[in-house]
Amino acid sequence: MSQTTVVFLLALLLGIQPVTTDLYLPALPAITANFGSSMAQAQFTLSGLLLVFGASQLVWGSVSDKYGRKPILLLGLGIYCLAAFGAAWATSMSALISWRCLQGLGMGAVVMCGRALVRDLYAPVDGVKVMSKGLSGLGMLACLSAPFGSILTAYLGIKVTLSAMAVFGLFALWMIATTFQESLTTKNAHALQPRQMLQTWGQILKHPTFLTFSAVSIASYCVLFVFLSTSSFVFIKHFGFSVQNYGLVMLGMSTNYLAGTFLCRRLLARLGMAKTMQIAGLLTLIGGTVLVAFMFAGVDHPLAVMLPFYLMSIGHGIHQPCGQTGAIAPFAHAAGTASALNGFLMMLFAFLTSLCLSYLQTTLPTAGTLPLVYTMGFWALVLAGVAWTAVQKYALK
Repeated sequence: MSQTTVVFLLALLLGIQPVTTDLYLPALPAITANFGSSMAQAQFTLSGLLLVFGASQLVWGSVSDKYGRKPILLLGLGIYCLAAFGAAWATSMSALISWRCLQGLGMGAVVMCGRALVRDLYAPVDGVKVMSKGLSGLGMLACLSAPFGSILTAYLGIKVTLSAMAVFGLFALWMIATTFQESLTTKNAHALQPRQMLQTWGQILKHPTFLTFSAVSIASYCVLFVFLSTSSFVFIKHFGFSVQNYGLVMLGMSTNYLAGTFLCRRLLARLGMAKTMQIAGLLTLIGGTVLVAFMFAGVDHPLAVMLPFYLMSIGHGIHQPCGQTGAIAPFAHAAGTASALNGFLMMLFAFLTSLCLSYLQTTLPTAGTLPLVYTMGFWALVLAGVAWTAVQKYALK
């Protein structure tokens, strides 16, 4: 496959995540009202999906190391499409959560293989650039997802919004079936043996480079997750935005993330990874500090949330290509398993963050933006700390 083909397919495979999360966010308050459920239940349609998405990768990684990426991609996309149609026709919140969790199962195979195929085909430093291009494609899909979801929700309703994910999944399935050529040249026949799996997991989890760059991807994703899981309620319920205007808020976030992926490639070429990550850490810390400062100053305004997070979104566009590629870089022989463990840890910490958010939303007398500010500020501080310390020691050369 040419690099252009790889980047296009990578954008589809990685982009399935924002399509699955961002597209339905404008509909989340309407879904909550439609089923008469609580905000915490509605948020579990996201956090539950991500938990299964993360956990399933532990299995998908070893399976793909044994059988190759293409059959697992086809299976995962098939499960995803089935679950997406099921979610569209769910008649209760519990049924919707179940279908969304099944979507997470299929999505785990898709995204894990997407990250792994970069290591299959490219050396680590080149892989960061290719991953950044793929994540630029993800950013473009993210730019379209929330505004498109807001239009579908406002004019066609919840079912059509949820069905749109299945349409995207079917297109990705067709592209993989007709265009993708197997990227794993040497399969590991012993990848699924329990002793081999545990030994490989142990080697990966003890590796300082994996731990360092997984910490980057975890903290960066948790900053994003906080915004994804709370922003529709903050802007629509708290600030009184229309569904369409909320879609524009998400468009701004995605545009800044996209700009970050382009900036990442320029900085890597000129400064190298260590200094690039220092700059990204600074952007994230400034955004988190301003966000918290506005809160303590009593500024309860949409811009007090939007502007700091938009700055952090630029940092996110730098952190994720470096974090995901750096975590897998030392493991050419087990790229699927390393990708799976990295993805699992990201989703595990996102789920734990969702529990923290639920606690803050139920215990604070007038929650408003406070749960978002507290948790996002915490992860911004962690991310900057890792970028300025451990990353400087283990940055790819």
